[in-house]
Amino acid sequence: MFTLKTAERFEQEIKKSRFLASAGPVGSEEDARRFITACSSLEAGHNCWAFRIGGIYRFNDDGEPGGTAGRPILQAIDGQDLDRVAVVVSRWFGGVLLGAGGLMRAYGGTAAACLRSAERQPIIAYVSLSVTCRFADEARIRTGLATYPDALVETGGFTAEGVRLQVKLPSNRTDDFIRMVTDISRGQAEVETL
Repeated sequence: MFTLKTAERFEQEIKKSRFLASAGPVGSEEDARRFITACSSLEAGHNCWAFRIGGIYRFNDDGEPGGTAGRPILQAIDGQDLDRVAVVVSRWFGGVLLGAGGLMRAYGGTAAACLRSAERQPIIAYVSLSVTCRFADEARIRTGLATYPDALVETGGFTAEGVRLQVKLPSNRTDDFIRMVTDISRGQAEVETL
């Protein structure tokens, strides 16, 4: 899955109607609603939108016939494997009726073109782990962590026999990390998912 690095805009004319798409990264439903409000044009006849944040998604046709605007925008988001993204497509009516199919193609196509032109970044899922080890193993484990440039390490505290470290790293590296800790500590360290 990917999200957008920055906000992007794309404009096109379809049968004399002007369509302007604005897409941007959002981290919460509240962020998405703020983005939608900021990108909606008061002069436009319709400001249709959609957003997806994990399992949360919403869309709105803003007066267009049901299912002809918001849902195609959401399909453009989903079709490009994007998450944590909001898109607003504003329409200025040009006098030519597009019909339901034409509206779906216009809204979905404008949103898709905007999203294709936007710079993306991968979404990396992180996991938090607690490592309890002996004092003698701490330095070696920290040295081993140097091979995990995305890892964040905090000292969680001390135990009677050693140290508790809290480590946050990409979830796809968890098995490698546990194997490394087990090898360094000769099976003495305990690793738990938080």
